[in-house]
Amino acid sequence: MATGLDNLRIYKLAEDLEIETHKITKRFPKDEIFRSVDQLRRSSASVSNNIAESYHKTTLKEKTRFLNIAKGEAEETKRGILRSARKNFIPEDDAIRIADRYTILLKSTSAYIRFLNFNELNKSSHKNK
Repeated sequence: MATGLDNLRIYKLAEDLEIETHKITKRFPKDEIFRSVDQLRRSSASVSNNIAESYHKTTLKEKTRFLNIAKGEAEETKRGILRSARKNFIPEDDAIRIADRYTILLKSTSAYIRFLNFNELNKSSHKNK
């Protein structure tokens, strides 16, 4: 049974995108292994790693910091995937499909940050009563 982090939708999406990015970069030209392939794999892994790290932080400031890093890495990966299609490393429809999923992840992560802020605000207002 999944608990904790495994139930966090943005983590699951980030992890799935990391695996998908890894698989799709296997199609890249061999001379891109230490350039585009390495960079895309590292940035996509960083998304899920930073979400995981944020999950276990205790303060809102720490959680938000790592979630914002994850968003930056997600945007970097999204743009790298789209550029890879322009370089003809992958089909454009594959790049757009993956980029669209990164957009969902970015929006969902922003929503999660708003949720955390709302909960913190409610916690603070209840303490003051």
